[in-house]
Amino acid sequence: MLEVSKIDLYYGAAQALRGVSLTAEPGKVTCVLGRNGVGKSSLLRALVGQRPVKNGAILFEGKDITKLSTVERARGGIAYVPQGREIFPLLTVQENLETGFAPLARADRKVPDDVFTLFPVLKSMLGRRGGDLSGGQQQQLAIGRALTMRPRLLLLDEPTEGIQPSIIKDIGRAISYLRSLGNMAIILVEQYLDFAQELGDHLVVMDRGAIVYQSDKVNLDEGALHRAMAI
Repeated sequence: MLEVSKIDLYYGAAQALRGVSLTAEPGKVTCVLGRNGVGKSSLLRALVGQRPVKNGAILFEGKDITKLSTVERARGGIAYVPQGREIFPLLTVQENLETGFAPLARADRKVPDDVFTLFPVLKSMLGRRGGDLSGGQQQQLAIGRALTMRPRLLLLDEPTEGIQPSIIKDIGRAISYLRSLGNMAIILVEQYLDFAQELGDHLVVMDRGAIVYQSDKVNLDEGALHRAMAI
């Protein structure tokens, strides 16, 4: 579904991504690991079109989307949950969810039942402002907003950051359920190795803007993974 081939990304003169290649398939979770500042979030920004790549190519469902805008990628089925959630604090939960309608045809503008099945707390808070929710509830809202877009590729940037353990478990269950549907590819950027290993079908470790180790779960070399994480 998604094929990233040798992309380079720069912020001015500073190179953030160096020849990064990876794939993401429907019904599977690709976990991207690494310390802060190694390029994980830059990779997601490149995939969603927030930052242009200088070299390489990004293919989605067989189509070259390297030069497409963020809006065009969203309309094509790519949804992004950024680090820090970035919900609209003055809008209600209902209104936040409905911002996910933007790339949809008018006939599809309905919040999917799965959003409330996965995160039932949102249904009881539809009239509350997003800024009044706890951090964990805001994270659930951000994921729910992304799911409202009916994505075929879901990008999650550190959804467990600063979240209480009970909601981390809820988010893990939600990711597992979405994977089980078999029609969505998921890329999960994460720092917590245990969480990533529990959910990931393919594990990728980044350092200094490059991929230094990757393996599917079946062939994972624990020693090599931990050495790469320690670089």
